[in-house]
Amino acid sequence: MTDKARARVLLTGASGRVGRMVLRHWPGGRAAVVAQHRAAAPEGALLWDPLKGPRALLDHQAQSGASFRALVMLAGVVPGEGRDLAQNRMLAEAMLEAADRAGITRVLLASSSAVYGPGEHLAEEAPCAPANAYGAAKLDMEAAGRAWRDRGLEVCALRIGNVAGADALLLNVGRGEGAITLDVFADGEGPLRSYIGPRTMAEAIDTLCGHDGLLPPVLNLAAPQPVSMASLALAAGAAIQPRPAPEAAHQRITLDCTRLARLHGFAPEDGDPAEMVRQWLEVAT
Repeated sequence: MTDKARARVLLTGASGRVGRMVLRHWPGGRAAVVAQHRAAAPEGALLWDPLKGPRALLDHQAQSGASFRALVMLAGVVPGEGRDLAQNRMLAEAMLEAADRAGITRVLLASSSAVYGPGEHLAEEAPCAPANAYGAAKLDMEAAGRAWRDRGLEVCALRIGNVAGADALLLNVGRGEGAITLDVFADGEGPLRSYIGPRTMAEAIDTLCGHDGLLPPVLNLAAPQPVSMASLALAAGAAIQPRPAPEAAHQRITLDCTRLARLHGFAPEDGDPAEMVRQWLEVAT
């Protein structure tokens, strides 16, 4: 194992919905966890608000002698009433500057597949045409990363698909609100999407943190094969209430994850809806 693979990862956003699930599955406990607020901090977390500058991180390094192979930014602002999506870029800028000051040479930024807009088999080279403000904000955040990459910091934007358990479908299943309504299209089938289970996501990010070569500037992050939303709902034990799909609905919104699969060895079961649900339930209880 290389020194890079043995060094720890600085994981921010571990108190968020996705971050909590990823942390529970992080391989070997090799993550140093960052929390912005004491009330939401996991035990042993480093309290650091990046928007207040890098001092807390630099002091921690000086006192502990810690070194980090990478900084993983899962912290971010998601859509919701009164939320400032522009803070996604501000957070990225702050963390990139802090990484540079702390001598952390690799930063993984949690972006979103929403930067593309709807489409099928979307590879990293596909044009970006966000269909909503969240996608536009994440694309703006990526621009901040590109500027730092041009200055010599290794920055990789992870365009994440749907994370099982953090998505609207399984959140509704988890609330036990009865049958799940799903669109049915002209071919009799429902929506197809790119998903990833939280354990698989943690393992893939850990692989990228320890990769010996340079990472590409952008990587799609999902299981290699898309899954039907109906299969996920059924795997979670939910009943399905079908409805005719409205004219504006998109049946297939999927990512091409060939580039990621060259870097991370997925297990055959990682794309199985039942396995994705199992990974979600393991951290939901």
